[in-house]
Amino acid sequence: MSDLRELYQQVILDHNKSPRNFRKLDSANRMAEGHNPLCGDEVTVYVELVDDVINEIAFQGHGCAISKASASMMTAGLKGKTIQEAEALFTEVRQMVTGEGDQPNADLLGRLTALSGVREFPNRVKCATLPWHTMRGALKGEKDVVFDE
Repeated sequence: MSDLRELYQQVILDHNKSPRNFRKLDSANRMAEGHNPLCGDEVTVYVELVDDVINEIAFQGHGCAISKASASMMTAGLKGKTIQEAEALFTEVRQMVTGEGDQPNADLLGRLTALSGVREFPNRVKCATLPWHTMRGALKGEKDVVFDE
């Protein structure tokens, strides 16, 4: 097994077993709900924005290990980031897991590069990106449920 694939599996299992920021965030001033009808993943992302900076971010929901791990890693990686930085990370993560675009920016992604293993399983890409699309919806103030189709 390659080192990257082993890292991917370890990180996914760790974040699924012990998700970071898995709670309702009472101080949130932005929130969005995401649902993937194809696999049943559901996630709610809570964001506390202060002067265009993500002061706090948390999530709740249920679904597969990849969806939960992606949400956990996302919340850990976005605390303290500006909306613009969050958008840049969204783009990098989406391109990384889909295999689109240029080589992923490992410096920008940091620990999120562990999600790169998702691209080996195309039917799981939507599981990994659902929390990210939902986070974007929350930042944009969208009230409707976000569908990742």
